Amino acid sequence: MNNSSDKGDPLAIALFSEIFMADQLARARLSKALPKGMELSHFSVLNHLSRTGSERTPAQLARAFHITRGAMTNTISRLEAAGYVHIRPDWDDARRKFVAISPAGKRARDAALSAIVPILNDAVDAAGHEKVRQALPVLREIRKRFDAPSTKNEPKL
Repeated sequence: MNNSSDKGDPLAIALFSEIFMADQLARARLSKALPKGMELSHFSVLNHLSRTGSERTPAQLARAFHITRGAMTNTISRLEAAGYVHIRPDWDDARRKFVAISPAGKRARDAALSAIVPILNDAVDAAGHEKVRQALPVLREIRKRFDAPSTKNEPKL
């Protein structure tokens, strides 16, 4: 039976269509502005390490970004090859490693941030600071909902 609830709430569909399209367009625009050879995933990890100011294991980084450990290992390997991170063994558990941002990584992160901040500021200016302030709590609630463990009420895919 095909009832109207099968088609979804038009408001929810419109909201997430806008979120997904904004995400896609923002990623494309920011990726073009990043320094040569840097990907958005690289910047994200460097930014995270810079903001936390401490070492992280690859598993911790993978959890923070909601990606597989293999995907994070690939990103970390590329960052290490570029000289942007240092990797050291855990002295207590040889199976584990720690990742820290290097001075070159901090400089690369700062250069990337300088390249993308004008784009971000322009988007906020165009939308209006007050509208963005009002939208942030709603977007945070949506993010928290997706960050929470799935509920039994969610349909199986």
